[in-house]
This record gives sequence, structure tokens and C-alpha cells, in this order.
Amino acid sequence: MLSSMIKEHQMRQNVKKESQENKRKDAIGAASNLTQALVDHLNVGVAQAYLNQKRLDAEAKQLHTSAINFSKQTNQWLTLVETFSSALKELGDVENWAKTIEGDIRTITIALDNVHRDLQTQTQ
Repeated sequence: MLSSMIKEHQMRQNVKKESQENKRKDAIGAASNLTQALVDHLNVGVAQAYLNQKRLDAEAKQLHTSAINFSKQTNQWLTLVETFSSALKELGDVENWAKTIEGDIRTITIALDNVHRDLQTQTQ
């Protein structure tokens, strides 16, 4: 009787140990799944931040390139405007020179007309 009670007790203990072992394995599996889920969730955020950073870097490079091109275009326009301004000044100088020449020619023409009239008056 005592030996059967001991055997029964040992059997119950073995069943409880197996049950506890199964529960421990289930708990370890659940903890592992939870850890993996948390890591995956964090990785999604990190991956999104990484992609955003890459996109920002690409846009910053493009903006820098655009700024350099704009600067070059602006310098070309400034050169063009300066050239145009110089050309206008030269045209103004040419116009002034032409007016001076025109005035001198008128003076000479008037003088020649006066001389011609005086000569005609003297010959008559």
C-alpha cells in the first residue's frame, strides 16, 4: 500500500513536472514571439527613418545642384546685362559723336552758303 502510494505520488509529480515543463516552453516561446514582434515593430520605424533620411539626402543634393546651376545662370545674365549696358553706352557715345559731326557739317554748310552768296553778290 505504501509503495503504491509512493508510486502514485511520483506519477503525479512527473505529470506536474511535464505540465510545468510544457508551460515553461510555452512561456519561452511566447516571450520569444513577443521579443521578435517588438524588434520587428522597432525595425519598421528605423527602416522608415532610414528611407526618409536617404530621400532627404537625395533632395538636398538635388537642391544643391539646382542652386549651383541657378548661380551660374545668374552670373551669365549679369554678364549679358553688363555687355548690353556697355553697348548702350557706346551707342550713346556714337549718337553724341554723330550729333557733333552733324552740327559741324551744318556750320560748314551755312558758312559755304554764305560764301557762295557773297561770291554771287560780288559777281553781280
